Amino acid sequence: MNTSRQEEFDVVVVGGGPAGSTLGSLVAMQGHRVLLLEKETFPRYQIGESLLPSTIHGIGRLLGVTEDLAKAGFLQKHGGTFRWGANPTPWNFTFSVSPKIAGPTSFAYQVERSKFDKILLDNAVRKGVEVRQQCSVSDVIEDDGRVVGVNYVDAAGTERQAFARYVVDASGNTSRIYKRVGGNREYSEFFRSLALFGYFENGKRLPPPSFGNILCAAFPSGWFWYIPLSDTLTSVGAVVRREDAAKIQGDPEKALHDLIDECPLIQEYLADATRVTTGQYGQIRVRKDYSYHHTTFWRPGMALVGDAACFVDPVFSSGVHLATYSGLLAARSINTVLAGRLDEQPAFDEFEVRYRREYGVFYEFLMSFYDMHVDENSYFWQAKKVTRNSHTELESFVSLVAGMTSTDFELSDAESAAMRFKERSTEFADAVDNLVSQEQHNMAPLFKSSVVRQAMREGAQVQTRAQLGEYAGAEAPIFEGGLIASTDGMFWEAPSGSR
Repeated sequence: MNTSRQEEFDVVVVGGGPAGSTLGSLVAMQGHRVLLLEKETFPRYQIGESLLPSTIHGIGRLLGVTEDLAKAGFLQKHGGTFRWGANPTPWNFTFSVSPKIAGPTSFAYQVERSKFDKILLDNAVRKGVEVRQQCSVSDVIEDDGRVVGVNYVDAAGTERQAFARYVVDASGNTSRIYKRVGGNREYSEFFRSLALFGYFENGKRLPPPSFGNILCAAFPSGWFWYIPLSDTLTSVGAVVRREDAAKIQGDPEKALHDLIDECPLIQEYLADATRVTTGQYGQIRVRKDYSYHHTTFWRPGMALVGDAACFVDPVFSSGVHLATYSGLLAARSINTVLAGRLDEQPAFDEFEVRYRREYGVFYEFLMSFYDMHVDENSYFWQAKKVTRNSHTELESFVSLVAGMTSTDFELSDAESAAMRFKERSTEFADAVDNLVSQEQHNMAPLFKSSVVRQAMREGAQVQTRAQLGEYAGAEAPIFEGGLIASTDGMFWEAPSGSR
């Protein structure tokens, strides 16, 4: 190949979404040469519009985009509103339920992803990342068992090569190269669902202060999300079991409205709304099999981040959190190795253990969340009862968290997993009942639920450290022999007193 079509960088990032732009920015901020290849042209459409506070106030602060996001006019969300569980009364989950993120930063945004993702990508350019759009990566380049670069086709249709110390696949669930890291993509049986979604104008809004909340409503065939993106625009989607695919086949317009008619609360909120039929929101879309994890997240010279590595059911809006968090973790590993501070193995083992652990936390939280809903007449909800689920899924979860010596995952087999899930879903349901009985004036009962504490903990820590730096206090490793983040959040280092 013509050498003019070969270039060298420290890192090549494949994909310009939140995971890729986060990682690229954090590595470039350390003075490293980063090439980011994106197959589309931004702004472009993407689903996953409801965010968590740690992305805005934690990673966003590290990236330097908090002011850009504040100026973008995104709708603030202070939590979520749920018609879920045994009690028919909707209840609120507020981010201030966690003492660590109470106060002025206990909010996130509902975002139009085309705008949000472009803010992050434009910021990457400002941080020194060389971004090339309309560039499609076809494969990785290997040398002696190590990934050393990529083959890609540029916007002009010319075949090129880019060599680097590291290649990071951030190209999402449709990645063409994720298999090159080794291992397998394993799909969840428990969350094996389909989503049918579209956009509406002039839908009803929740009363203040919940005006910007995501609304999640369970109904016999599954559940709906209802995400206000502006004063008038709303993202609406129905999640149903894969076995109920017939409900969304045929005319998508009719299918979506039939599902809306099954859910009185969503039907009420859309009574005076009209569906958007033009522009990026004019299409009714389907997403399937969207809960999975890869069995390995890295190999020498290559790492998977964001949806290329894993994704779990979106009921708690964890998608962008996991994407940006994984970008942060992998950036720390790359920065640490490139700076010569630690060897590759411990640096990337820390990335994988932490990323897999956070995925496991949300996986357990969501299984418990599903399990607490009571609808004995619904095949969908009967199938979501943990004690009725096949041990295959529980064994898969035990395998997922195997080797994590954190006390959060003391599981040995599927039976212990089933018992633990049942106990925690009951605990969660009791907390919701207490919350509803107190008319939502006191969020303390909800935070007593262990799965809630786990799901909020790591994001709160990232947020606290981003705001306070060295004043946040000493961090403890999450497993024996593990590493901790540097005070600036950009590297891994051995804890004080260890070698």
